[in-house]
Amino acid sequence: MDKLSSTTLLPDPFQDTRNDITGQIGLIWQHIKSPLIVPLLRLAIVVSLTMLVMLFIERVYMGIVIVLVKLFGRKPEKRYKWEPIRDDVEMGNSVYPMVLIQIPMYNEKEVYQLSIGAACGLSWPSDRIIIQVLDDSTDTTIKDMVELECERWASKGINIRYQIRDNRNGYKAGALKEGMKHSYVKHCDFVAIFDADFQPEPDFLRRTIPFLFHNPEIALVQARWKFVNSDECLMTRMQEMSLDYHFTVEQEVGSSNYAFFGFNGTAGVWRIAALNEAGGWKDRTTVEDMDLAVRASLKGWKFLYLGTLEVKNELPSTFKAYRYQQHRWSCGPANLFRKMVMEIIRNKRVSLWKKVYVIYSFFFVRKIIAHIVTFFFYCIIMPATVLVPEVEIPKWGAVYIPSIITILNSVGTPRSLHLMVFWILFENVMSLHRTKATFIGLLEAGRVNEWVVTEKLGDALRTKVTTKALKKPPLRIGERIHLLELGFGAFLFFCGCYDVAFGKNHYFIYLYLQSIAFVVMGFGYIGTSFPTLSKTCELDTLA
Repeated sequence: MDKLSSTTLLPDPFQDTRNDITGQIGLIWQHIKSPLIVPLLRLAIVVSLTMLVMLFIERVYMGIVIVLVKLFGRKPEKRYKWEPIRDDVEMGNSVYPMVLIQIPMYNEKEVYQLSIGAACGLSWPSDRIIIQVLDDSTDTTIKDMVELECERWASKGINIRYQIRDNRNGYKAGALKEGMKHSYVKHCDFVAIFDADFQPEPDFLRRTIPFLFHNPEIALVQARWKFVNSDECLMTRMQEMSLDYHFTVEQEVGSSNYAFFGFNGTAGVWRIAALNEAGGWKDRTTVEDMDLAVRASLKGWKFLYLGTLEVKNELPSTFKAYRYQQHRWSCGPANLFRKMVMEIIRNKRVSLWKKVYVIYSFFFVRKIIAHIVTFFFYCIIMPATVLVPEVEIPKWGAVYIPSIITILNSVGTPRSLHLMVFWILFENVMSLHRTKATFIGLLEAGRVNEWVVTEKLGDALRTKVTTKALKKPPLRIGERIHLLELGFGAFLFFCGCYDVAFGKNHYFIYLYLQSIAFVVMGFGYIGTSFPTLSKTCELDTLA
């Protein structure tokens, strides 16, 4: 048999260019574009625009509700019974309910004194409060320091307990669950939870406990977060914009309309009876707080959000810490949705309207659609239309709806309106990681239970090292370079150049800016660079 020549392997149109690789690729592209690429891209646009409209309707709806709440809504003190718990001469301090304060910790060298000190400074009768420090630290030096701090406060008459366990199963959920097993907890009516970097004001309990004390249907009172380091760098400003919308709009709407929202895991007070009825803490996902909130809501309990009560805390200021945090915050809700959607549908104790809100609005649109459409539409589909001019995105989908969504998202932080362009570019880059984490959660893939403790630096330590650290960032090239971001940066830059040369969409300005954002973050030049302070950011998995 004669050897097959190259001419028998290539269609006739390819013969003239068989020695020209670029020409061959171009011809292959032309042959598959019309029958395959164009229909697929058009389908992707329809799906993306549908998701975008869903997100748009959700944002407009919440915007209308929050305006009505601000204009006509009654304050929490008017919607629920509230009056301060007053001293009683005959009953003494027994008129005050017994409160447990839980502070979960893990190698919190930089902030443990702040959180313990703030908890010990709460204005509440000393014989009606128990402060429980749940220390899972693996560094023996830090454990000794935390224990010594607890002993120091105990010597001042504070009822503080230092609790450790011989494993870290379930991480935070496991520590909180173990803490509830101690015999003295059975005397407590309510439990307040503060992460290691949270510093409540002295009147925190006096402003929250009366709601629970006088309204037996309320299970949770959640306070707002106040960020002490929001002005530290551009990345913390971007985080503040996203989280302020969550607290200003999402939490407020959920509390006002449905008496339900996702517990933020800290700066909140639970009725222990409600916590127990819901099944207590579970470590099946990386969002044990949201898991507990959904289960308690399905039991018919109500939640209350106090937007006027703020608790100081710290935002992650390094890109590495923020990426790990966002993976957990995106993967966990998607995985919880997978586990609980049928349970929510079958539940008979809550109304159909509330089920629709939890499944569609709370989970599907905010925790899944928002991440997926942001990444695929703005970082893949829109750039791809530059390469396929036969496919166009309608102007309302490419410009008008995204602009309105962006404006609505900015209402939480009006002081940062001038940073809106940076926020859009930053969120689009982070949508890459959130989308990946969302699919991991939905599919229960390998990293579904990955937990990395968010690194906290503390104000005192930050003040000492910031200047030096900014001048001499650590030269760890392997840790600073992120190939996924750099790859998308190169893709967007190529699409921008193609649009300039051959395109008609005029997307190149956006494409160039977005590619720069991907490259900058791909090289790790965002956030604050600190020297390695301690092993506070370790990988762990749920047991």
